[in-house]
Amino acid sequence: MCGGYQLLGHYYLLGDEKVKGLSLVDLYTDRGTPRLIGNIAIKSSICTHPIVGYENHGGRTYLGSGITPLGVVEYGHGNDGKSGYEGCLYKHVLGTYIHGPLFPKNPGVADFLLRTACARRGVCQTLEPLDDTIELQANNVMYQRLMNHEIRE
Repeated sequence: MCGGYQLLGHYYLLGDEKVKGLSLVDLYTDRGTPRLIGNIAIKSSICTHPIVGYENHGGRTYLGSGITPLGVVEYGHGNDGKSGYEGCLYKHVLGTYIHGPLFPKNPGVADFLLRTACARRGVCQTLEPLDDTIELQANNVMYQRLMNHEIRE
């Protein structure tokens, strides 16, 4: 998440310094103004419910041509404030600027990561689903408030 997301790429700008990233994902991050701060909601292929949370970043992250965005921004700024995309999915890597809190408000994201990790290690056949009723209610309330513009930034 956030700074860790930026480190996945080739580099990110920190002040006037170009900090080398891990180059695990074909992306890079430049600096931008103003900071992109506020609530965010995206639609993603990894789960059936929208992903909601909070973003606060000065970076503008640009994905390489073979990298899939985590989702399409419905509310908020996302990777660069212009493309309409947020985060990235590449092989077994998920990167995002969304925090606040990501997993409790978005149990589908946690389920996706668990399924991916288990499948990669070959240790899980199927996981018994947990009762996500309360978490999904919180997700829906937040999503509806954002879509109805009931939250002041």
